[in-house]
Amino acid sequence: MKINILTLFPEYFETFKNQSIIAKAIKLGHLEINIINFRNFSKEKHQKVDDTVYGGGDGMLLQVEPIDLALQTVPNSHKILLSPQGSRFNQSKAHELSKFPEITLICGHYEGFDERILNFVDEELSIGDFVLTGGEIPAMTIAESVARLTPGVLKKGSHENESFEGDGLLDYPQYTKPAEYKGLKVPEVLLSGNHALIEKWRKENAYLKTLKNRKDIIERKKNEN
Repeated sequence: MKINILTLFPEYFETFKNQSIIAKAIKLGHLEINIINFRNFSKEKHQKVDDTVYGGGDGMLLQVEPIDLALQTVPNSHKILLSPQGSRFNQSKAHELSKFPEITLICGHYEGFDERILNFVDEELSIGDFVLTGGEIPAMTIAESVARLTPGVLKKGSHENESFEGDGLLDYPQYTKPAEYKGLKVPEVLLSGNHALIEKWRKENAYLKTLKNRKDIIERKKNEN
């Protein structure tokens, strides 16, 4: 899979590309991360890529032309504008995006984008109902979430029991050694070796954890049924 990232701050992604799962996937040839500085496509003096808002208002908007020209270098990719106004990114969307051979993530900055940029992209996504200074962190979030679903990046089946997978619930509680720490004990059932009981306990506690932390998921599942 190839992931293009359009940004004004390419240096943000140096560590991202060279650490952990992402670095391993790149080394093995399962993933390519292509960083594009769209300032290089500006035709204005001093490579300016922003300007004042028509109609008045604070801040500066990213201009349409540099981003359009940058996108023309990745014509076969699925193009995604990252902004707080976009549809909510989730695990289901990560699976959907992982099916594309090539995607492009466009990082905003300053006050936002000229609205006409939407005419040159396939969709607009947000990672949550909050505002950041730029789109670099959302780009890393989506890139890693999608990359780890790409065949060969993780051990086969290793993500299937994670939160939001399968039945859509949060992951069940998990423990490791020691079996007791400061009076806090690992549930006896997990030490029993009885795999049927362990599986039953995990399903029950995945539900309870979801009910406690994300009631909205439980309600949504009820409405689906």
